[in-house]
Amino acid sequence: MTQNTPPSPRTVYEVRDRVLSAAQLRARGVTAAQTAAQCLPGGPWQQLLPGVYLLHSGTPTDEDRVHGALLYGGRQPAAVRRTVPAQTGPGYGDAMVTGLAALALYGFASAPPTIALHRIDVLVPRTRRLRSTRFVQVTRAAVLPRPQRRLGVPLAPVERALADTVSALTDAPTVRRILDEAVRGGHCEPVSVVRELNEAKLLGRPHVADAVDALLVEGRAVAEGRLYEMVRTHGLPEPLWNVELSLPGGRLLGGVDAYWPEQAVALELGTRSPREDRVAFAAEREHLERLGVTVVRVTPRQLREVMPQQAVVLRTAMMAAEDREPATYVVVLPR
Repeated sequence: MTQNTPPSPRTVYEVRDRVLSAAQLRARGVTAAQTAAQCLPGGPWQQLLPGVYLLHSGTPTDEDRVHGALLYGGRQPAAVRRTVPAQTGPGYGDAMVTGLAALALYGFASAPPTIALHRIDVLVPRTRRLRSTRFVQVTRAAVLPRPQRRLGVPLAPVERALADTVSALTDAPTVRRILDEAVRGGHCEPVSVVRELNEAKLLGRPHVADAVDALLVEGRAVAEGRLYEMVRTHGLPEPLWNVELSLPGGRLLGGVDAYWPEQAVALELGTRSPREDRVAFAAEREHLERLGVTVVRVTPRQLREVMPQQAVVLRTAMMAAEDREPATYVVVLPR
């Protein structure tokens, strides 16, 4: 074979992936007729999806199915394929796996292995003209999120994958189990999940609303547990937990998750929605700080990912109390 001879299908099979698109095969010199011949009954190849070929005759593996679904989702329109040279990358374009398949690839125990799924959801731009086919369910988005990669596979962010999963589920225990694992497993924060479910217009479904209520309670419990751990493991003084602050005349100043009266330092655990954090927390903090109380806000994600740094921030706030004017006397009540 000379250097000008197109590579044979067997050569492509030996040097490339097990799953290739028609465009990738053409870029390697394999004609449509050659591809069709290889996929005849009893041949060494098979068509996995429209325009996507499995370069072996056995049962597709999990990896084959995921790779094939992404190649199908990444197909460009025919007019583009005729004018733009085939890409040398994996050929996924801007497609990404979402739904239950994405959760399985993230390692969710509550999501079945991809081979057991009836379908693999692939997220593509809304303008993409693709139909769901065989084991691929096409999901569209006006604005695609930034994908996360696991072993080279582009996945929709966990929050989006959860929303796409929940949209197809009617079983309340399953929805609750998946959302619970998302929080307990540290995959994402409850507030971000609720925001995504709200954008997907899923909170009007009773079984989803019930699961979200449980999720917010669970998320706060997990965050409080990490807060107790930070105080204990980093040698911080024991605070008064979950208290309301008020002026001696009875005017309430707001509730805080921890309060150190000697240093006049309060800690707020950021488990509210972003809008509540911007409005309610900002007003509470401004009022308390006018009275000489230092307010530190810590989010659940910070407690999970950078707990030592947050302990330093809190300790610094306590040390700075020595150089401040004494705070206005406040009454501390159980919350």
